[in-house]
Amino acid sequence: MESKENIEIHEGLSGIYIDISSICKVDGINGKLYYRGYPIQVLAERSSFEEVCYLLLYGRLPKKQELDDFSEKLKKERSITDQTKQIITSLGRKAQALDVLRTVMSSISAYDETPYSSEESKNIEKAIRIISKTATMAAAIGRIKKGEQILEPDQSLGHAENFLFMLTGKKPDKDAAKLIDVMFILHAEHSSNASTFATLVTCSTLADIYAGVTAGVAALKGPLHGGADEAALKMMIEIGQPENTEKYIEDALAGKKKIMGFGHRVYKTYDPRARILKSYLDIVKNKSTEDIKRLIDISLRAEKMMIEKLGQSHGIWPNVDFFSGPLYMYLGIEPEMFDTVFASSRTVGWCSHVIEYWKNNKLFRPLEEYQGPLDVEYVGIEERN
Repeated sequence: MESKENIEIHEGLSGIYIDISSICKVDGINGKLYYRGYPIQVLAERSSFEEVCYLLLYGRLPKKQELDDFSEKLKKERSITDQTKQIITSLGRKAQALDVLRTVMSSISAYDETPYSSEESKNIEKAIRIISKTATMAAAIGRIKKGEQILEPDQSLGHAENFLFMLTGKKPDKDAAKLIDVMFILHAEHSSNASTFATLVTCSTLADIYAGVTAGVAALKGPLHGGADEAALKMMIEIGQPENTEKYIEDALAGKKKIMGFGHRVYKTYDPRARILKSYLDIVKNKSTEDIKRLIDISLRAEKMMIEKLGQSHGIWPNVDFFSGPLYMYLGIEPEMFDTVFASSRTVGWCSHVIEYWKNNKLFRPLEEYQGPLDVEYVGIEERN
């Protein structure tokens, strides 16, 4: 038995490699992100969410006919059942949006006669179903939250564009359609983060892929993962006016308060996804309301100050969550819905990792070091004082 002196505890599994994967490379030192070897900047500029989904699931970019066929499969899976709509309607006005999505996510397995399969091709079909229906369910939750009718999908629109239409009731213009597509691409995958690991742990038991994705949604609930963009936006709203930004940051740092949207477990320089989102601020600012313009100004002033204070000296830089809030608001997406957009995007990453992991599955069963008494004498309840 290994002695206590030789046991090294890796809190949060920091620095522990769980597997070998060909899906995603996060280069935190140099601030680079790759999906299947393709730089995220290239995919955000030249690709589409549908093409990225194909890339992550199949391991390569599709030919034109393959992409057309794949896009049609996604469209055919968009509709949700009346029973699913009833769950959303009954829970949507009371529960938090992500809680509703977690519940309906677990329910859609009921409409699959064989939820678990050991065949890769069938699991890709299930992944397509999950990716497509998640966006529809998330949009429906947003509609119920606002007291509005659930909309049916518009089959003339692309995946992310249709999501925004079903959520807001308006067909997005060219700039908005591109922005929501880019945001889906940027959130599609990010290696073995908390939600992906939760998904893999669940599916390592050979639970079906629906159960795994439900675990992934649950892991997004906390502000240290999926909820960080909402927390960052709340901070900007609390700052109120751009001229208040510097004092707010100074006071927060003096009080050792965490500034949400900055710092990352992996990135020790500027998050490449944050750079991409920052480039869209100028594009949308002139078309934004005064409230959103203020949020954009606050975000840029906070970014400048935080980089000066903690960037080079402490390796604390903006991450993808920091600029997401103002951009979501510009698109008409309310803060409570941010996590559901994240989940709608990340389903493809979760499913891709499960399908890959199942090729050489091993049950996750880490150890923990026990510290406490042993062989404690049991005293009957009548004798306990």
